Amino acid sequence: MLIDNEKTSKTDRIKALVARAAVSARKDQLDRAISDYDAVLRLEPQAEIYNSRGELWWKKGDRPKALADFAAAIKLNPDHPTARGNYKRLAQELERLGALMAVAGKPSFNCATAKRPVEKAICASPDLANLDRQINAVNSKVVHDATADSPRAGRALQQAQDDFLARRNASFGRPDYDLQKAMRERLQRLLEVERN
Repeated sequence: MLIDNEKTSKTDRIKALVARAAVSARKDQLDRAISDYDAVLRLEPQAEIYNSRGELWWKKGDRPKALADFAAAIKLNPDHPTARGNYKRLAQELERLGALMAVAGKPSFNCATAKRPVEKAICASPDLANLDRQINAVNSKVVHDATADSPRAGRALQQAQDDFLARRNASFGRPDYDLQKAMRERLQRLLEVERN
């Protein structure tokens, strides 16, 4: 075979490896394609190959290896537009994931100053904390957007949120009150307002 034949020129081996890697990638045989790109890079480091391998690592979910390959492609060719775009998009994705991980399980308020039993319950449950943070974020957005059109509409939406919080605080602890259900329903209502 052309790839394994020692008499094959380096250029021809590289072309054959790249072609086989492309076919493997189209067939979703990512490990095989990556292996072929590894072989190419051992023969001759190329920005395009680093970028292609990086895209496969990204597709596999290995973001650190993908980012390293995009960086290697840019180092070899600082003007490589695809590698630069991939690097930027992946870096932004990692930044978003990091931000989400930083606030995961944390509510919209400071748990160190929580006094109400309902606030303490929210702080004690990552699921409730995440719901609280989502409710606060969506409410802030819809109030802001509504206020830009009509200050009265913005105040009405904020009043609805204040009423929800007052009902939540007063109802928490009652046997028939389901805090998680109430919070999910509030989030759903806010998402409906956001869509309209």
